[in-house]
Amino acid sequence: MSEIKNIGVFTSGGDAPGMNAAIRAVVRTALYHDLQVTGIRRGYEGMINGEYEPMNRKSVSNIIQRGGTILKSARSEEFKTPEGRKLAYYQLKKHKVDALVAIGGDGTFTGARLLGEEYGIPVIGLPGTIDNDLIGTDYTIGYDTAINTVINAVDKIRDTAESHDRLFIVEVMGRDSGLIALRTGVASGAEVVLIPESSEDLPALLHRLEHGRKDKSSRIVMVAEGDREGGAFEIGNIVKEKFPQIDTRVSILGHIQRGGKPTCMDRVLASQVGFAAVEALKAGRKGEMAGIINGEITFTPFDQACKKNSHKLDANMVKLVEILSL
Repeated sequence: MSEIKNIGVFTSGGDAPGMNAAIRAVVRTALYHDLQVTGIRRGYEGMINGEYEPMNRKSVSNIIQRGGTILKSARSEEFKTPEGRKLAYYQLKKHKVDALVAIGGDGTFTGARLLGEEYGIPVIGLPGTIDNDLIGTDYTIGYDTAINTVINAVDKIRDTAESHDRLFIVEVMGRDSGLIALRTGVASGAEVVLIPESSEDLPALLHRLEHGRKDKSSRIVMVAEGDREGGAFEIGNIVKEKFPQIDTRVSILGHIQRGGKPTCMDRVLASQVGFAAVEALKAGRKGEMAGIINGEITFTPFDQACKKNSHKLDANMVKLVEILSL
């Protein structure tokens, strides 16, 4: 394998708090080893369009605490085609980038795997997604910040729910995964959590509303946006029709979950895996995601990390919601 001299770093897909901390770690670790670093703006789209910029220590000063990504992010339909990836490879060679660090989720890693297989570019991925739905790491960059953002919002919603004896149905992100809804449901004392992985949630909610305690001054129902019954508005309409006497409101938290200053946990995680990615490329690794399991750095091949193999839902957490909401 030829010696790596210039590492390209980019963020792709949905942004996640902590991506900037990861960029910072990649840049400064590479510079420590006297390697050049090139930032690629707007993910694969920018890779194709030639949006490259050299990075130095100053490029990543005062960004560890910032949400979002200084390199911007985008989704690229063109990169999904062989012709698009050929254009990306041409631009990488033109800018003398001979290795990549890709920060994102399963779509990002699918693209990275194809680029590596077709053109031999060494790529290491960093798990940057608020959904926590990748295999090969206990937590993904952005997940801790996102769930704390949800908790802060739900705590405020509960204040008005208690003041008016209302039922609030709160929708959180999670098109294919209920991990955000489940964990925040436990932490916020939710009545029921509705998630894509379960078909029993709606009957459980309706049964609880009909037969549960009537003296509760507030009720919170957490719904993942990908729930099989539909989103929060659909669930709200079902509840209103069956229980018109209950003052039911819907709140969609939406993209506030993606923003905000990353927590300490996300900053440290991003720094650790960013450092590990550069070390891995220097050691000749490629086609893998760097993660942390039980406090140890691990490397998982891209095709195993993607969420088609994602975390099995913790049945104990589901039971915990039911028991603690009595």
